[in-house]
Amino acid sequence: MNKLLLIGKNGQVGTELKQILANYGDLISLDRSQIDLAKPELIPQIIKQIKPNMVINAAAYTAVDQAESQPELAYQINAIAPQILAEECAKIGANLIHISTDYVFDGYKNTPYLEEDITNPLSVYGQTKLAGEEAIKKTNVNYIILRTAWVYGTYGKGNFVKTMLRLGAQRELLKVVIDQVGCPTYAYDIAKAIADLIDTFKGEKKFQETYHFTNSGVISWYDFAVTIFEEAHKLGYGLKVKEIIPITTSEYPTPAMRPAYSVLSNKKISNKLGYYPPYWRNSLCKMLQTLKL
Repeated sequence: MNKLLLIGKNGQVGTELKQILANYGDLISLDRSQIDLAKPELIPQIIKQIKPNMVINAAAYTAVDQAESQPELAYQINAIAPQILAEECAKIGANLIHISTDYVFDGYKNTPYLEEDITNPLSVYGQTKLAGEEAIKKTNVNYIILRTAWVYGTYGKGNFVKTMLRLGAQRELLKVVIDQVGCPTYAYDIAKAIADLIDTFKGEKKFQETYHFTNSGVISWYDFAVTIFEEAHKLGYGLKVKEIIPITTSEYPTPAMRPAYSVLSNKKISNKLGYYPPYWRNSLCKMLQTLKL
């Protein structure tokens, strides 16, 4: 029987994966208390004990600004741990699916980033995620690296949508950055794409692939915030917000630099899966409806 190991079961994507992959075989889901990627030296023992056919790593150090002051911890979780996971998977012939990020790019391009485009992360977070990708590629494991962007979900800790809903219920005026452009991506859609990739690669003896997956469309954080409030208002969310003011990145300085343009091309994964990712606004509406239940 197929044995899958999911790491990061309580995160935004991990919670969705736990539900979607429940019928994919013997699914073992672990959280940070059971496998702490900040202690990567413990990983080999866990992999040897479970002996999975496939490992899905949905855990990461994702506090982008905090990573600037905790580079060693971010590196342990985002680079060293994936390397050890890949090495241990290779030893037992297990496949690895690893989630990465648009922040491996610098954002100086003005057309969607392709998988083979040159990387140049601007932040510690981006640098550590890229180091994790490169470490996986140096092993001989069967891997899929799935880069995604602007992730939000119904479950897990706070995200941009939940933050906007919280602030929109407290304040009448909000300021949101307008000169960073990308595509918000619903955690459920990422989880479904991963499940579909597992199906697609079933039976393949050798694969080492990088894919981009986001919801389709392009938008700024400001326009995303405006849409969140439009859709939340229709669903009866209690909101006080009356005005959203667009500001520039320079007006809202953060410890970590972020790419101004981080749109990822979905062409390669769409060709592989046979469908194009859902439009971002449709997925946002689904998330808001689920959150309201």
